[in-house]
Amino acid sequence: MDSEALLDCVTSLSCIVTQTSTGLIVGSLLFLVATGLTLIFGVLGIVNFAHGSLYMLGAYIALSAFRITDSFILAAIAGALGVGLFSLFFERFFMRRVYGADVLMQLLVCYAFILILDDAVKIIWGSEFQSMGMPAYFQEPPVFIAGGVIPVFYIYLIGISASIGIGLWLLLSKTKIGKIVRAAAVNPSMTSALGLNTSLIFAGVFAFGGALAGLAGALAAPVRSMSPGMGFSILIESFIVTVIGGMGSVSGALVGALLIGLIRSFGSIGFPYFIEGIMFIAMAIILVVKPSGLMGKETR
Repeated sequence: MDSEALLDCVTSLSCIVTQTSTGLIVGSLLFLVATGLTLIFGVLGIVNFAHGSLYMLGAYIALSAFRITDSFILAAIAGALGVGLFSLFFERFFMRRVYGADVLMQLLVCYAFILILDDAVKIIWGSEFQSMGMPAYFQEPPVFIAGGVIPVFYIYLIGISASIGIGLWLLLSKTKIGKIVRAAAVNPSMTSALGLNTSLIFAGVFAFGGALAGLAGALAAPVRSMSPGMGFSILIESFIVTVIGGMGSVSGALVGALLIGLIRSFGSIGFPYFIEGIMFIAMAIILVVKPSGLMGKETR
């Protein structure tokens, strides 16, 4: 514990700006992953324990696409679309078989794919650490605000995540597609009776949630090293985010992701060896105060 360093940071505007930007970048990536996780849970009622592996797969697909095209935009699109298509396959032939089954059965299916994807990554890309590196058009001088340093790539990444969050909110709350998805989540039997294909809706939501995880992996590729099994840590943090925000709540995923991002950023200064512990303590406190999560609905 280094309380003196933490105190020096929170009393320095430049340190606050730098650490806040770092927290926002972590929160942005967590938001994309946790949003996909919470969408799948909110609509399908299942917890996709393989969601972190989809994040990993998106990063590796983006790496290959970037090496071929030398375009980060195309790499990010390839990561999202590639994982979206894989998620469609995963849902159609495997997860659909365990809808309504015991959670242990769902866990076993997901865990099997965690092992399969980890081994597939080792076979295709190798077991050593790899890095995309910062694309040339992001290699610009950082932005200085009140003495704090903000890399240009951070600004783009935060902007992309914010745009996706706003777009997702508009899609779910203001469009016919959003109304159909929300109806299928609340009462799938009635939705099906009205002539809507709930199987297609579920498949689409699962694929979209997977695509968000793949996009997060692709966006993280320039700033994080890649290795088999890298999806495990992001999965744990995503679960913490969804529990804090409220299972099934997209707005809760945003609040939880930003909170965890800031905890990680500032906690790395004052509690460098206890960051994970602080996250779990924060989750425990929030659940004691509000068991359904910050934005979750109370169940009776």
